[in-house]
Amino acid sequence: MDKKICLVTGANRGIGKATAMGLAKMNATVVMVCRNRKLGKITQKEIIDESGNPNVDLMIADLSSMTSVRQLADQFKERYSYLHVLIHNAGVAKKDFTLTEDGFEITFAVNHLAPFLLTNLLLDTLKTSAPARVISVSSMVHKWGEMNFNDLMGAEDYDMDRVYNQTKLANILFTYELSRRLAGTGVTANSLEPGMTVTDFGREYTGFKAFMSRVWRIFMKSPEEGAETSIYLASSPELIEISGQHFVDKQPVKSSKDTYNLEIARRLWDVSIELTTLREKAGLGDRI
Repeated sequence: MDKKICLVTGANRGIGKATAMGLAKMNATVVMVCRNRKLGKITQKEIIDESGNPNVDLMIADLSSMTSVRQLADQFKERYSYLHVLIHNAGVAKKDFTLTEDGFEITFAVNHLAPFLLTNLLLDTLKTSAPARVISVSSMVHKWGEMNFNDLMGAEDYDMDRVYNQTKLANILFTYELSRRLAGTGVTANSLEPGMTVTDFGREYTGFKAFMSRVWRIFMKSPEEGAETSIYLASSPELIEISGQHFVDKQPVKSSKDTYNLEIARRLWDVSIELTTLREKAGLGDRI
């Protein structure tokens, strides 16, 4: 990964930190995207010290804010001319219905709209850097997700798991549609499931769910184990032309039936263009 520039969102803890660490140890230039500057700086130093790689950068962004996502893209393009690997790792799940400054439900905003917008804003840089890769961290719970276009934000009878599952389904729909649109550009798009991993996910659970979440931690992977497939997709030479695939334990697998529905994928793409106002503000909506 020498001379490869990799951007990892949600890189200050859990799978994201382990992914950034793994890529840094492979001598990549790693750009960590974190929300909290203090925690980000602590993690940045840890990665530099442990990997011996000084080329670990830190950028601060609140991925629940589309303005912040745009600023992140601008900042990245000011510092770097190339981007070889973009890893959408950051994710959130909120127990209570929470609106962002843009009026979006926060889980949908962070887990889907932010990766969608950031990818589009960095697309020209990715194409210039080809061969390049876009990697989205989904979850096994995508199998229980359903795209409810009448209530994407979950405002009606909000349920944390239902909304989260929908966003993980959206990750794969986005990946497959992106792959189709990028055919022939040298930029690939793949998604993955890290497996049940010890992270901060589920910290907002209460009652029985909180109890079961603690019980299951005994059987979960470490963050380092959970990051293995992300690192594999980012670095393996044999995947240079592989696109539009979903991976578990470094192996391509079939995702849920809905992920292959072209109508749903295109509708989600069009809705996402409208919500992020890409055509209006960036002129990228029709480019790919």
